[in-house]
Amino acid sequence: QVQLVESGGGLVQAGGSLRLSCAASGRTFSSSVMAWFRQAPGKEREFVARISWSGSNTDYADSVKGRFTISRDNAKNTVFLQMNSLKPDDTAVYYCAARTTWGTKRDPADFPSWGQGTQVTVSS
Repeated sequence: QVQLVESGGGLVQAGGSLRLSCAASGRTFSSSVMAWFRQAPGKEREFVARISWSGSNTDYADSVKGRFTISRDNAKNTVFLQMNSLKPDDTAVYYCAARTTWGTKRDPADFPSWGQGTQVTVSS
């Protein structure tokens, strides 16, 4: 498993941008599928985006497609989530997660490694 630490959250006005980072430790980062999830108060944790180990494949939730971009730097053991055109509905705690296979499921239960989360608040 990899150990994950998120950063970059904060308060931003609607229409603004934030860039989240997830620093990973452990020898398996470069072979891991990395993902971002989010959880708003009173709601279930939901999939946001994922990226393959090489970065050649990405996948996004419909709600963020065209606004968010996931990327990774395997040399720095870091995955990023660039969030543009933010909306109040994007307000949530954002979590970084990892697993070893691409698979077809976006279920949080299929990801064994998690960070502690970073708060993103978008004001209207």
